[in-house]
Amino acid sequence: MQVGAGVPFTFVHAADLHLDSPFKGLSKVPAAVRDRLRESTFSALDGLCELVRTEKVDFVVLAGDLFDAADRSLRAQLRLQRALGELASNGAQVFIVHGNHDPESGRRAQLDYPPGVFVFGSGDVQCLPAHTRTGELAANVYGISYPTPAVTDNLALRFKLREGAPFHLALLHANVDGDPSHDNYAPCKLEELSASGFHYWALGHVHDRRVLREYPHVVYPGNTQGRSIRETGGKGAYVVSVSESGSIDMRFQNLADVVWQEAVVSIEGVEREQELKNRLLTVVEEIRETAPIRRPTIVRIRLEGRGDMHETLLEPSVAEEWLEELRESLGAPEETEAWIWPESIDVRTGGLLPLETVAEEEGFLGELLRSGIVAADVEQLSEALLDEAMEALRRQPRIREWLRSRTHEERVQWIHQAMELSVSMLRNDETG
Repeated sequence: MQVGAGVPFTFVHAADLHLDSPFKGLSKVPAAVRDRLRESTFSALDGLCELVRTEKVDFVVLAGDLFDAADRSLRAQLRLQRALGELASNGAQVFIVHGNHDPESGRRAQLDYPPGVFVFGSGDVQCLPAHTRTGELAANVYGISYPTPAVTDNLALRFKLREGAPFHLALLHANVDGDPSHDNYAPCKLEELSASGFHYWALGHVHDRRVLREYPHVVYPGNTQGRSIRETGGKGAYVVSVSESGSIDMRFQNLADVVWQEAVVSIEGVEREQELKNRLLTVVEEIRETAPIRRPTIVRIRLEGRGDMHETLLEPSVAEEWLEELRESLGAPEETEAWIWPESIDVRTGGLLPLETVAEEEGFLGELLRSGIVAADVEQLSEALLDEAMEALRRQPRIREWLRSRTHEERVQWIHQAMELSVSMLRNDETG
């Protein structure tokens, strides 16, 4: 796609700030970890302001879910107001749309935003001019907010170009091509966005950083701060520079104040507890040493592989005992700025014999494993099997909703873990 002759400019594309996210399940973590996490979304916002200042950015686009809940906390609203004032004082315009977490229908405090901050409404797509710091027209910015949390219309079809600008940027909170890991709000297709005539689609909603296409650019920057072990790695925003000829250069900037990581430790070849301890400590030190920027890290350790330690790891409380030992070896989080806190140890190990080998046996165990292997390979069967196994739990609304949100890969993992546990228990019964 060709871009008309214009002036060079730079903007920041961020989304999904989720300010004041509650970070559930922190009751048993040390105060230093809990406090740092609860402040982390605001620290990422501070980092965004610093990025705009140091990069001398012309304008900022924020693609929805600035707040974590429709009824925004007063604390989050006041902190955003302060940040927007800082951005405006640094000479940057700010363009905002609201998404499913912070729709227009949510409860809001009556707070004034500074001049140069524009919030798109939900009635129809609006078009606003974005200027460089020297006052020259850089682009037309288009956007529309969510009126309510659940928007199922294809909002992308409402975006229409208006002449008069060298560059056209569309700001939208949406699910492109029906990503199953996110709610299917404002669903649209990549081919629709690509053929729309816009030069850059600044998207929000998906928390993973993704560049779906270049020229025209269709981009998810991800969220600015990971909120759980499901959101690992660097989180932040894109600094996008557009040249006079229209070429686009994108640089990702990590703004996360706390990083979530998942590390894998294999038990293959491990015969003694000391060997397992050494591997656990080694992987944690590797995380510390390879981090590009020293910052607090919360890590989940996943034990994998087949080996002699499998039977021991299945015993009640053993994984928790290893977790406590690892935490004590690393020291208290308040003793260092760039602490590492092991969040959990996830046991996904197997016995020395592969399940497929045991499944060839005659009898109840072989038949059980053959059924489980078939179910794991077919999504509908795996879902049906787990529904049947968890029928009593599904009567609880919160548990039912949680089960619905699990991915096919997670269901398959549960089935494999259940089969490994079955092999261990039935083998022990046979030899006991």
